[in-house]
Order: sequence, then structure tokens, then C-alpha cells
Amino acid sequence: MENQDLEFNNRIQLESLQAAVNAIKEELRKVIVGQDTFVELLIAALLADGHVLIEGVPGIAKTVTAKLFAKVLKTDFSRIQFTPDLMPSDVLGTSILNMKSSEFEFKKGPIFSNIVLIDEINRAPAKTQAALFETMEERQATIDGTTYPFAEPFMVLATQNPIEQEGTYALPEAQLDRFLFKIKVDYPSLEDEIKIIQTHHERKGKKPQTLIHPILNTIDLKDYKEKTQAVLVEEKIIKYIAQLVSNTRNHPHLYLGGSPRASLAILNTAKAFAAINGRDFVIPEDVKKALKPVLNHRIILTPEREMEGMTTENVIDMIEQSVEVPR
Repeated sequence: MENQDLEFNNRIQLESLQAAVNAIKEELRKVIVGQDTFVELLIAALLADGHVLIEGVPGIAKTVTAKLFAKVLKTDFSRIQFTPDLMPSDVLGTSILNMKSSEFEFKKGPIFSNIVLIDEINRAPAKTQAALFETMEERQATIDGTTYPFAEPFMVLATQNPIEQEGTYALPEAQLDRFLFKIKVDYPSLEDEIKIIQTHHERKGKKPQTLIHPILNTIDLKDYKEKTQAVLVEEKIIKYIAQLVSNTRNHPHLYLGGSPRASLAILNTAKAFAAINGRDFVIPEDVKKALKPVLNHRIILTPEREMEGMTTENVIDMIEQSVEVPR
């Protein structure tokens, strides 16, 4: 088995991918303090070709991290601030009449970019949320009967505040399912907060964006995505993933379990974690690492358990402990 892995590793060469990942982490550490897990999940989502929902209270650098992450990639970036009066055409674009040719021309909206940051996604009404369904799943937009494909890569980074509920709309389950991850960003530790204050003071008013330089271009990124897809997954790992997700569907504490899309998300994420760590094969630890960011927005607690203060993370821990780890 060892020889097979060595041959396979020689075939896909993960050294350059690992070096690029480390370079991205180092570049972001110039500004972003104590968010290593957050940054690694963003990189994993990029390699796994998924979208990310970022949840946390205001002021903990959700938006700044997403913007700087986009800057380390040599790609186009756009930001959309979601508001209650935002219309689908404000996101997708609209057809306008060209007075010279007397014909309608489609003017692309801000969603037509590579990395799209949607700030406070839960502030827009259902009509505008629905406009994102096709763009996130199909990587295209259909307007007035014409389909416009998106350029690669295409990644949505959306933020939401879990505390403030006034003037917000809960995201539909079908839309949540289209996010590869839901990353919960917590307050920094005391040590990290001291470092945040120090680095801000030392910048002397310089904008964080000026300190970050592009690391990864689209050609290399495409190559790294292909290498990530080529990572070896043994049959026992596939069965392990299927068993974990299946257990969410008949768990007494859950009202809604994970769909097959959740299984595929865990598989793709585990491959990305393996590649990030320079491995050409998935191990059970990669799968375990993927469980919470992939499942915590896809499963719903029963009302009784929610009232008791139980969290989806608690149930994911229970399920992880109940399934035998393949060796």
C-alpha cells in the first residue's frame, strides 16, 4: 500500500499546492490575527470549489478576512451589500435599451465576478435570495431567456450576523444547502486581541489591503483544483462518510438530517484537507475535520432539544463518536 501511495504522489505532485497554501496563510497573517482555522477553511472551500457562509457578531473581521482572502488571489472581486430593498436585478444585472441600435443590451450585475462577497446576506428578501440559487449551483445566470455562464473560479463568500434578527430574513434550507461550509467566527482570545490592537497601532493608519499581495493566479488554481480531485479515497472512507451522514437522518435529536449533497461536500472537503497537508490520500481525520463546517447549517435540531440549549455541534459530536472509525 505504501508503494502505491508513493507512485500516486509522484503522479500528482502536491508540493507546489502545499507551498501556495502556506504562502497564502503567511500573507494573511500580516493582518489577520488568530483566525488560522477560518483561513484554512476558506482555502479548503476554494480547492473544493464551494461557497462559504460566514457567521459571527459584528467587528470580528469577517468582511475584512473575506476581502483580503480575495486579494491574495489574482482574480476579480466584487462586493454586494444586501439590504431589504435590494432587487434581483441589482445582483444579476438588467437589460437596458441601447438608443443607437434600438436593441436591448444586457448589463451584467456585480454577481459576475470571481470572488463575490455578499455582506449581511440575510437582510435581503426571499425574491433576491432566490436569484442566487442558479448562480451558486449552476455557475450561470439566466436573464430574459438567455443563459450567461460565469468565468472560473466563482466563489460566493456571504456574511451574516446571528444576533440581530430585526429586519432580517431566514435563508431558505435549499439555499443553505448550496453553501459548502458555514463557518462560525468567535471572539478572539485575550492574547490575540492584544496582538490585534498592537498590529493596528503599528500600521499607523495604513489600510490592511495595502499590506497584502496576490499569491495565486487562476491557471495555478485550476491545476490545484484538479490535483485535489485526484486525491485517493479508499472504499472504507466512502462508507464511513455515508454512515455518518445517514446517522443524521434517523437521529432522535434531529428534525432534519443531511442530504446526499452533504456527503459529497464532506468527500470534497476531506480531499482538500488531504491536499493542503501534502497527502495524496484521505484519512479519517480529514473526514472528521470536515463534519462541523459542512453539516452545522444542513441539520436542524428538534424544537425540544433547541429549547434545552443543545447545539448542532453537540449532535455532530455524538454522531462522530457513534460511528466506528475505519483503520
